[in-house]
Amino acid sequence: MIGGIIIQIHVVMPGESLWSIAQSYGTTIQVIERANQIPEPDRLVIGQALVVPIYGNFYTVQPGDSLWSIGQKFNINYLMLAQINGINTNQMLPVGLRLYIPPVQKTNAESLAYIEPRGNTVSDLLLDQAKEASPYLTFLALFSYEAKRDGTLKPPPVGTIPEIAHQSGASMSMVITNLEEGSFSGDLAKDILQSRTVQDKLFENILAEAKRIGYVKDIHFDFEAMPADQRGAYKDFLSRAVQKFHPSGYLVSAALAPKTSSEQRGKWQVAHDYKAIGEIVDFVVLMTYEWGYTSGPPMAVSPINEVEKVLNYALSVMPASKIMMGQNLYGYDWPLPFVQGETKAQALSPQQALEVAKNNNAAIQYDRTAQAPYFYYVSNDGKSHVVWFEDARSIQAKFNLMKKLHLRGIAYWRLGLPFPQNWLLLSDNFNIVKK
Repeated sequence: MIGGIIIQIHVVMPGESLWSIAQSYGTTIQVIERANQIPEPDRLVIGQALVVPIYGNFYTVQPGDSLWSIGQKFNINYLMLAQINGINTNQMLPVGLRLYIPPVQKTNAESLAYIEPRGNTVSDLLLDQAKEASPYLTFLALFSYEAKRDGTLKPPPVGTIPEIAHQSGASMSMVITNLEEGSFSGDLAKDILQSRTVQDKLFENILAEAKRIGYVKDIHFDFEAMPADQRGAYKDFLSRAVQKFHPSGYLVSAALAPKTSSEQRGKWQVAHDYKAIGEIVDFVVLMTYEWGYTSGPPMAVSPINEVEKVLNYALSVMPASKIMMGQNLYGYDWPLPFVQGETKAQALSPQQALEVAKNNNAAIQYDRTAQAPYFYYVSNDGKSHVVWFEDARSIQAKFNLMKKLHLRGIAYWRLGLPFPQNWLLLSDNFNIVKK
């Protein structure tokens, strides 16, 4: 809910226009256009999900629905739902019936978004994204400070990012990585983890930089691709970080690769001990995305069925109050046929995906298992493509999962690819905690 207004998700059907949709919800074209940042209001895509700010929340009965199943979906008692809509609980619900859903009390949640300046300056586009997102964020996470083998830091350009965060009540998070020449380096991590002298110097440099840029509340470690024999050393490193930064008032957090068991092997997972790290740090960000990725086969980037498996494992070894679910703000466009080792997908924002669908007269479909939208099209050169991306339905499904599992919050990778619907829905579902 936003200022007494509730966000309704509407999927565009054949023959509908922005005018007819606005009429059906008792609102205006301009309200829907602004909420979704629609560049061409006269051209909608069949299957496109729109967010509609309205006074009241409505649900259209689908085949197989019952009062009980609808009540479960919206976390409301089915008897109350029947009473509010004047329905006999013993009668069948006709498909197409429109039910009023009363608002439910919002829960508190934290949110984090990574912001990654490229080059030597922070672009105006990225600053605009920071301004749009910061009111909805607990943490704006500056990616990244590259830890060096001698304990020094290679900083990213900062620009006015800290001031933008501060003006909206968001806190800064400093992201410390083992990136070296553009890639995560296990050897670099090992050099740091095996030397307390280097660690002490690194911690002093982090502390000095946090004080310099200001508004920092969280020191966030994203060490990836570490060798298996560094599993214990990384745990000890994080323990020392907590001892160093807590007395100065800083939280300490860590990003973890997605795992579904403690035995899971793999370059990205093997050194991340969920149980041990969960006991040490203040919170973790689970990187629950990139099932669909640049060089991988076409599929949803963060299919909810796979995401939930990771979350359930994490919940078995650490409290929900320490878990932030990772969420992508982008999708991918794959040329077809997919050839392993050759095909490369192109990243695109949800807004860009809609434009591609619109320009190629593609109807958007929705995968119920993955809870993600996708579509096929043929480009001007005659090549077939498939696009998997995010929309209001897919992100609402993740918010529902967050509430179901009572998670601490959500962490977005990364700002720079616009997804305006996300921020409206985030605010509609949660009271965002500010530090």
